[in-house]
Amino acid sequence: MSRIALPQYLANASVAPDLQSVILGLAEVSADISKSLAKGALAGILGAAGAENVQGEDQKKLDVIANDMIKEALAALPNVRGLASEEEPDVVPCHTNGNFLVTFDPLDGSSNIDINSMVGTIFSVLPHTGETAVTEQDFLQPGRQQAAAGYVLYGPSVMLVISTGSGVAMFTLDQDSGNYLLTEADVAIPSETNEFSINASNQRHWAAPMQSYIADLIAGKDGPRGKNFNMRWVAAMVADVHRILCRGGLFTYPWDSRKPEQAGKLRLMYEANPMGFLVEQAGGEVWTPEGKILDIQPAHIHQRVPVILGAATEVALCVDYHQR
Repeated sequence: MSRIALPQYLANASVAPDLQSVILGLAEVSADISKSLAKGALAGILGAAGAENVQGEDQKKLDVIANDMIKEALAALPNVRGLASEEEPDVVPCHTNGNFLVTFDPLDGSSNIDINSMVGTIFSVLPHTGETAVTEQDFLQPGRQQAAAGYVLYGPSVMLVISTGSGVAMFTLDQDSGNYLLTEADVAIPSETNEFSINASNQRHWAAPMQSYIADLIAGKDGPRGKNFNMRWVAAMVADVHRILCRGGLFTYPWDSRKPEQAGKLRLMYEANPMGFLVEQAGGEVWTPEGKILDIQPAHIHQRVPVILGAATEVALCVDYHQR
């Protein structure tokens, strides 16, 4: 069976050549990252890097390696005006004539690296129309303005999932040829589900509406929902959202009381917006308790938000618990 490679798919979808070059550059560097991951301890890449990132989180060695690899790859692309990374304190200017800004989480779920579990790279491509040197303000665009978004899942097979605003497609890396080949052309999330994803160990810290919502799911067919639910949790947003795109479900990472001044754990620019773009393109919904994530006007590049995304009907029910 002959499969469509990523460059041909983008050409067939009439994606502008300058945007194609950015997507293909990200695809190429992700294949290189996957090779480093595959070597694991043999390459000396496991363990802590001995430093914290701008988020105040302990960095893994591969966090730093992946971040540097993506920075170098993007900086070599003439169409990239600037980049912003979850691991970088400030935006990084690239080419003064570039048309695009790229934000990325170089290695989502990095706590899974040392146990050989799933991790991924998440990215977002934003348009840049200004004529001056790039600044943080240029990046502060609502998620609906994304020109493309996607992620690479480093699992048993390496998969690239992407949208340029006309649906969601999945590609699998062919290790023999080094090409990403189309394996799912029209991803769709069912509106109903009986599966949810949340870090239940934090239950005692959630706001009362989220506690009530999850309690009703756990009560199963004997509770107010009248049906049984399964819980799944990988501890990597990229893997949990991938499961939802493949077979449906709801994912949420809510506010909790341990850091009451912090809106949530996940970053708007590096995680919530790109994943939200994909989920909406696949027919799902993406909310905070107050409103749709893709409508948020960012205040700064490291802004955090609570996240509720996935099956449209279930997301609406979860939001309703908060808005009653």
